[in-house]
Amino acid sequence: MDKIIFVGAGSMAEAIISGLVKETVVPSKNIFVMNKVDDQRLLQLQNQYQISIVSANRQELKEADLIVLATKPQDVHQAMREIEPLLNDHSAILSVIAGVTIDTIEQALGVRPIARSMPNTSATIGKSATGIAFNHAVDETLEKQMITLLEAVGLVEHVEEDALHTVTALSGSGPAYIYYLVEAFEESAIEQGLSKEVARALIIQTLEGATSMLKETKEEPALLRENVTSPNGTTFAGLEALKAGHFKELIGNCINVARKRSKELAELSRTKD
Repeated sequence: MDKIIFVGAGSMAEAIISGLVKETVVPSKNIFVMNKVDDQRLLQLQNQYQISIVSANRQELKEADLIVLATKPQDVHQAMREIEPLLNDHSAILSVIAGVTIDTIEQALGVRPIARSMPNTSATIGKSATGIAFNHAVDETLEKQMITLLEAVGLVEHVEEDALHTVTALSGSGPAYIYYLVEAFEESAIEQGLSKEVARALIIQTLEGATSMLKETKEEPALLRENVTSPNGTTFAGLEALKAGHFKELIGNCINVARKRSKELAELSRTKD
């Protein structure tokens, strides 16, 4: 792609820009950024990544191959109204904004190649788990290009758009659930006599080891769990406590209510158009 323009300059935009530059997916000279008011933020991104700032008259939009919508959700409608008159017919759109549907983007920017994606905050370290959906105007070549762009910040899975609500609940919000679990582990460990530093180190390594086992052995999680669990041993006792507390039901409810909220936000986004 000859010219990519980021509309929005927040943490997600920076994470993707950083990945594109670091992995040399797109030359820095081909990347442009704009936002609503914060010129200092734009200068910081320009200096750090050697990218360009969209000019005051925004003429660069007329030559863009790809527009990455990366504003805050509450700002996206105004941003789309501002850029729509300047877009050329061949510009594609990639949204990384939660709760903004492809239909909403089509109504604002016209029917053109559009992808809606849901990265997570781990994109800042190149470890995002991202779901992406496309409209009918995205051909196979462009689909691969957009996936390659997002792979610069982690794993990408192609799903149908409606499934993005589940993706949002699972991997979009998922890091917060993991951090909450870590908080619970840490508080309990400290209550049982470990220092915070020792507890934190052991928890992080335990999580890293478990995820590596899942990834490298490709075994079912149930089998790996069983391999750790001796009959009537300590792990067995702990798991029994989790079962008594309806742990799986709690996780299921967590994902379900987050998914429902994602659908509600999508409907609210439509009504604001």
